[in-house]
Amino acid sequence: MPLSTALAADRACRGHLAGRQHSERPERFDAVLDGLRSAGLLERLLLLDARAATEDELMLCHTPQYLRTAKRDVERGLACLSTGDTNITAGSWDAALHAAGSALNAVDAVISGRARNAFCNVRPPGHHSTAGRGMGFCLFNNVAIAARYAQRRHGLERVLIVDWDVHHGNGTQEIFYSDPSVFFFSSHQWPLYPGTGRADESGAGAAQGTTMNFPFPAGAGREEILGAVQNSLMPAARRFRPDLVLISAGFDSRLGDPFGRFTLSDEDFADLTRILMELAGGRVVSVLEGGYSLEGLASAAAAHVGALGE
Repeated sequence: MPLSTALAADRACRGHLAGRQHSERPERFDAVLDGLRSAGLLERLLLLDARAATEDELMLCHTPQYLRTAKRDVERGLACLSTGDTNITAGSWDAALHAAGSALNAVDAVISGRARNAFCNVRPPGHHSTAGRGMGFCLFNNVAIAARYAQRRHGLERVLIVDWDVHHGNGTQEIFYSDPSVFFFSSHQWPLYPGTGRADESGAGAAQGTTMNFPFPAGAGREEILGAVQNSLMPAARRFRPDLVLISAGFDSRLGDPFGRFTLSDEDFADLTRILMELAGGRVVSVLEGGYSLEGLASAAAAHVGALGE
């Protein structure tokens, strides 16, 4: 029997911002599951166990000082992290621990061969979080922690991170900017929050060339983004020879999302997924980032997961 796609869907992730009016709301978690269920995919997925990331695992990418600050901010009942513009509630710390833990469980499942690939329905998202600062709806950088965990826990040498969120993954870029063992690719709307991700930001030192940014204007879509992946990323990725592909799967780059003005369709996300599955022997772990139209998020996530299962 062929290996299945694994799903991490830890309900602890719903605890972040519960009871507060916010675009990054718990209903996003429900919308993804509803989309998978409506598409007939949910029963075909290998459901992964829940677990929280440990402090040592978080420190693969985050500083001890930041972790102390973020935990204290949540425990004190602050409405926002003191490091930036990330809203928090009493359940935010636990939700973020389980979001990061979900990504690590997915890496374990794929690297061990339990699953062919995996999708993580997590919140809060992570790609704006730097080593020492939470910002942009993000507490911990889930995909960055997963990349470093794959290297330290499983001995992988090279990891590719592909970020198709409408916003630039500034935190992920910063964490790996001088690290030639992690290749970071981002397509994003420009200008837009957080204001980083110029095309000339391409890595430092020995990592020169292992960061690849494609800032596109509002209205960009399939031609620009799939074109960048096919014509620029894929040749570079084949030279890089990743052992694992991680996707920062932000569906706010879909047509109709309230936070961006890209025009990707559900089928575009499926095609992006199929292209990336050609790398690393198909070992792909996808981690949810943005996507703020509940209807659009549901259908785009289902198209993405459906392509993972082909």
